[in-house]
Amino acid sequence: MDEHREMKRRMSLEPECFKHRLISGKGKNPVKNKRNFLLNVLFVFMVTILLLAGCSSDNTSAPPANEPEKQGDSGPKAESETPESDLYELGKEELEVSFYGNYGWYQMPKWGKDPASKWIEDNLKVHVTAISSGGNNAQKLQTMIAGDELSDIVWTERGADVERLREAGMLVPLDEFIEKYPNFKKHLSEQHLAMLRSPDGKIYQLPNYYTQQPNGNAGYAINKKIYKELGSPKLETTDDLYEYLKAVKEKFPDVTPFETGLAKEGHGIDQIFSSFKEGNLSFTRFFGVPDGDKIVSIYKDPGFRESVVFVARLMREKLMTLDANTQTEDQVKEKAMNGKFAVIATFDPMKMLAAADAELKKNDPEDGYMFIQPIVKDGLDRSKIYPGTYNQLGWNVALITKKAKNPEAVFALLDWMTGPEGSMILNWGPPGPDGYWNGFEADGVTPKFNNEKYLSDPDTLAEINGKAGDLVWVGNTMFLDNTKKQMLSNVPADQIDFSNRWQMEITWATQGDFTEFLNWEPAPDSEEGIIRQSIRDIWLTARAKSMYAKTDEEALQILDKAHDDSMKVGYEKFLDHVAKVWAENKKALKK
Repeated sequence: MDEHREMKRRMSLEPECFKHRLISGKGKNPVKNKRNFLLNVLFVFMVTILLLAGCSSDNTSAPPANEPEKQGDSGPKAESETPESDLYELGKEELEVSFYGNYGWYQMPKWGKDPASKWIEDNLKVHVTAISSGGNNAQKLQTMIAGDELSDIVWTERGADVERLREAGMLVPLDEFIEKYPNFKKHLSEQHLAMLRSPDGKIYQLPNYYTQQPNGNAGYAINKKIYKELGSPKLETTDDLYEYLKAVKEKFPDVTPFETGLAKEGHGIDQIFSSFKEGNLSFTRFFGVPDGDKIVSIYKDPGFRESVVFVARLMREKLMTLDANTQTEDQVKEKAMNGKFAVIATFDPMKMLAAADAELKKNDPEDGYMFIQPIVKDGLDRSKIYPGTYNQLGWNVALITKKAKNPEAVFALLDWMTGPEGSMILNWGPPGPDGYWNGFEADGVTPKFNNEKYLSDPDTLAEINGKAGDLVWVGNTMFLDNTKKQMLSNVPADQIDFSNRWQMEITWATQGDFTEFLNWEPAPDSEEGIIRQSIRDIWLTARAKSMYAKTDEEALQILDKAHDDSMKVGYEKFLDHVAKVWAENKKALKK
């Protein structure tokens, strides 16, 4: 239509041009003037016919907005009216992509070894090479930057690292691609885009698990077999939890009563903090809590102080993981697979518990795990207790670096991943008559599910779901969640696979919306960023020491000292920075 628009523009100018030509021809040869006039009329007539023909073709109904495009098809183009020939066609050639997950705990599953990534490798000819952090992501990223050895995709937290890479000119701006390709353009709202823009006004980051409705997997889960053997007692308040953990220790001495996961990352102890504070959305991310329009010291927050005392008591009485600050994710998974803890609370126990639940049920159908409603301090409103949070932009972003030989091809892959086909394959496995789904309905969006396969083979789906958490880099959460609800609405609860059942019954409804606090991290080399690093060092030391406090009083003294030490290095200035970002975010979200 660009050609058509240009022709229309010229047509709109044609009468004025005619006027000038006729005036300038006054007094000339009348026969020649008449011939020229007839030629001009003929030209206008032909252009008009061409325009009508061209525009009539645009009246053909377009395919559904997020129907996966069939490359090479001669039918209607994408919403953006970009000819399909201008879109990179996945599968037309081998595509090598390097990927770095900027987390100490993250290990990408071996590409091509699970059903989803194998399908992508075989059908789209995409080969992904993972670069490991080696357990020290900050050092690894710095080494990659210094050596000019960045991966094609960097998967990291929003904020400081993103802006550091952008300011160094190492990232590819994505605005043009977002406009050109169909899926991010359709599913990212204007508010999302506003929150993703860097200070230069461009977008360099694509969010994972973006949404406009609650989602998330954080919370409390229990070992069903142990729970039944202890008489299935009431397990609702922090007092209930404490008594239950003591009973576990007495009857099952070889079992960890309370499992935290990686406490050095805040896992487990953040969930306990949530049990002592209503409306807790900030957790411990920026070492402060909201108070009116301000952000104030977390060390003085009553709920946080109670939670620290509670954790220290659990540790003293050997009711929780004694090596909570030093254990690895693999060690936690091993305990889960062997049923070696009674209660777990962490930011995402779903992926490990889904596989462990299936494994334990092989020997005993009554064994396994189940999620419970959030634990709450007696007297608080349980409906305002959030063991985890979600935000409308997920919890990290994918960046395309200038090391990518073909940035558009990499973007095309990510856009496909966030579209219906990519979303389904990564979360439900390959399509086909023997799979969990087999293509889409006529709308190009609604999957055709194979209920018989779903009910007869839950183990394979559990395996796929277990990998999905580490392979879904740009998850289209609303599409996935609404699809799940539609498919599972008529399936008995005890026949729904582990992850989907507990997401729908417990976790989605118990997550708080953190979106208004995003992007709080200051640039590392800014005054606030330097202060933040000092505050963080104090925080990490205080958190670890308080867990091993010998008395409640000692735990509180550690917090008071951490507050005082933080104030000396500019704590108030840092908290003011967070409050300013918070105010700006709330303004952007109202647009």
